[in-house]
Amino acid sequence: MTATEPAPQARSLAERLVAGERAALARALTVLERGGARARALLAAIAPHLGGATVVGFTGPPGAGKSTLVGAFVAQERAAGRTVGVIAVDPSSPLSGGAILGDRLRMSAHVADDGVFIRSLASRGHVGGLSPAAAAGVDAFDAAGWDVVVLETVGAGQSEVEIAEIADIRVVLNAPGLGDEVQAMKAGILEIADILVVNKADQPAADRMTRGLQAALAVSVGRRETAILQTVATTGEGLEALAEEILRRVQTLPPIRMRRLRRARRMISYAANAAVARRLATPDQYVDQLAEDLLSAEIDSEEAARRFFAALSK
Repeated sequence: MTATEPAPQARSLAERLVAGERAALARALTVLERGGARARALLAAIAPHLGGATVVGFTGPPGAGKSTLVGAFVAQERAAGRTVGVIAVDPSSPLSGGAILGDRLRMSAHVADDGVFIRSLASRGHVGGLSPAAAAGVDAFDAAGWDVVVLETVGAGQSEVEIAEIADIRVVLNAPGLGDEVQAMKAGILEIADILVVNKADQPAADRMTRGLQAALAVSVGRRETAILQTVATTGEGLEALAEEILRRVQTLPPIRMRRLRRARRMISYAANAAVARRLATPDQYVDQLAEDLLSAEIDSEEAARRFFAALSK
């Protein structure tokens, strides 16, 4: 298939996807990750079939045990009879651009379960914690009829706030022994959490960390109702309480259209950022002249940006 593939081919893949074909889901995720005209055609074909999945995002600093906790959460959801798709965003290989950690290996216990589908996506240098293809991947799982879609971010720390725009429920992990965890979270991801999880709660410093999080929440700007839970992902301790808290919050979510509009805004942001990056990365006399004018103080940065976007739209 080429970038100019006819719509019937996209409709054929969409029909197989909606019918629940596992191979079609794998193919659709690949098409959406690559982007371009084929991805746009597929997204248009599956648009009428969206709106059933709940999206749960897991984020937090490296070493907090995200993959282990996600694996345990998946097992909890499967025990409740719900199907689960996982989009695990990994760092990109500097050579191939592909995902290099392979969360599918760390969740190998679910490989034989037809009710679980795990896909690793490469972050491709995106610093917000999510692959640009993640939002489109959510739609693929949604159209295929999966009950829950889990997003696990790359683990870049406080920059991972973009998960707030895609996930319906946002779970922020931390764990004792990672340094000044509360201070590290104050500048970004603390404020996006619906649920704060202190993982590795069997460690001595877990209670102190929990109290620190409670104190940080008490003084945070724009405070929201945030639950604080303790878990031990390796033993399953606290997982039932986490699943119950997520389910409780699902029942109070805004209408699906509002949630999908929020995701759509994020996809526009991804596309706009990509267009800007491409233009700035390519030798361009106009952009070079804008930079010269900015350096010489003939224009300020806001005026430079205004002129840049005006030229970008031509």
